[in-house]
Amino acid sequence: MAFNVAQTQETVGKLNSGVTKMSTKLDLIGPAVEKAMNHWYIPDAIAKPVIWAANKLIELGCWIRDKVIECLKGAAAPVLFFLDAQEWQGPTIRGKASGVAGNVAGEALKAPLSWTGEGATAYTGAVKGQPVAATQIETTSDKLATALTLCAVAGAAFYLALLAVLIKAIVVMVAAAAAAATGVGAPVGFAAAVAEALSDAGIITGLVVTLTGVVTAQAGQIAVAKGEANDNSAFPGGKWPSATV
Repeated sequence: MAFNVAQTQETVGKLNSGVTKMSTKLDLIGPAVEKAMNHWYIPDAIAKPVIWAANKLIELGCWIRDKVIECLKGAAAPVLFFLDAQEWQGPTIRGKASGVAGNVAGEALKAPLSWTGEGATAYTGAVKGQPVAATQIETTSDKLATALTLCAVAGAAFYLALLAVLIKAIVVMVAAAAAAATGVGAPVGFAAAVAEALSDAGIITGLVVTLTGVVTAQAGQIAVAKGEANDNSAFPGGKWPSATV
């Protein structure tokens, strides 16, 4: 699962600048329509539908812009998820757990080679739970790292797709303003623009639903990992196994 921190941050930056550009283009539509329709030779039969379509387009455009702004509130999450995944999978957590699992395994202890008797037997038995606990931490680390990475990748893909929709919506707003300026092309131009904006709004809704599904599924995996951390067979009484007899 590939994740690029720089690319994700660049996408978020473009989304932020795109929101500003979208607002600017939306502000142009109203005046352009008013100027184009405010002529004696434009009949009400044309002016009224165009003004209605312009208002509808502005409404949809504002919805798209505001939804992007809302989505940007979580823009830092994919990078943070990815960095946390690296932490769980790296030497800090999984690596140390792996080292403990190997070092405290009964066959790895050198003392029993020359230490025999009841004490040696009791000691070897006492440490048996520690490699089990360390291995459980390794397993949990893998699950958490995988879940976090999946969320990071899904988040990056979500913002990239959101950027594509926003760019498309901006083009629609520019085209609508241009159509209004011509006067003659306004009815057809705005009808097409409203249809495009509705399509863009539907795409954004679909993207949000898809991302929510991925995150919810991974939240389930994290819940499983939390349950494993409370597993009495690996952590008796919710604690690290004691090495004393």
